[in-house]
Amino acid sequence: MSDNVLIKVTDLKKHYKDGTIKALDGVDMEIRKGEVIVIIGPSGSGKSTYLRSLNLLELPTSGEILFEGASITAPRVNINKHRQKMGMVFQHFNLFPNMTVLRNMTIGPQKLLKKSKAEAEEKARGLLERVGLADRADAYPSQLSGGQKQRIAIVRALCMEPDVMLFDEPTSALDPEMVGEVLDVMKELAHEGMTMVVVTHEMGFAREVGTRVVFMDGGVIIEEGTPTEIFDHPQSDRLQSFLAKVL
Repeated sequence: MSDNVLIKVTDLKKHYKDGTIKALDGVDMEIRKGEVIVIIGPSGSGKSTYLRSLNLLELPTSGEILFEGASITAPRVNINKHRQKMGMVFQHFNLFPNMTVLRNMTIGPQKLLKKSKAEAEEKARGLLERVGLADRADAYPSQLSGGQKQRIAIVRALCMEPDVMLFDEPTSALDPEMVGEVLDVMKELAHEGMTMVVVTHEMGFAREVGTRVVFMDGGVIIEEGTPTEIFDHPQSDRLQSFLAKVL
């Protein structure tokens, strides 16, 4: 595996009900450092299952995932150790409701990275400043808007200093006017060179920020390429009909 390949996925399958439902049916992919891979496709195409398989939130039926050269699908692997290097941002924020924003952000670094309280808080406050939420450190999640919660969820993941960020439809639960503030944070991350894998319905983001766009349907990759190739020169009938509906 070459030095700049961060994740290598080989023949990944996820089957349910004795193989009658094939959520993933043989996915191969190499994700290189600094790439922003945007995965698009209809509902039920396997996008989120694939993303969640990358950190074993979904356990694949078969296939292999190498992360930074180590097989995380091998038996008895310490997946928690690898997950610390994979930031994950979900559709529904997953913040601890009984903790302040600051505590949400510092609990992981203190417990898992063994950072001091002062060190963890300094990093957290710096990240809150970056996303325009420095004044919300002592607020509780219930006091935040959806867009604010999602920005907090992103910087909470960044507090763990991950090598890759996985985004599972991060804007789909937001009111339309809040989508932009979350996408702006993601764009800034991309410009700074963060490796990102993003499942999204935001085609504008895919076109503007993606280094590679992957179109999935039926648990397989139908087509992948640069945003220009995918959006302006789609090859397959399936992708053409999908884009006709969403653009």
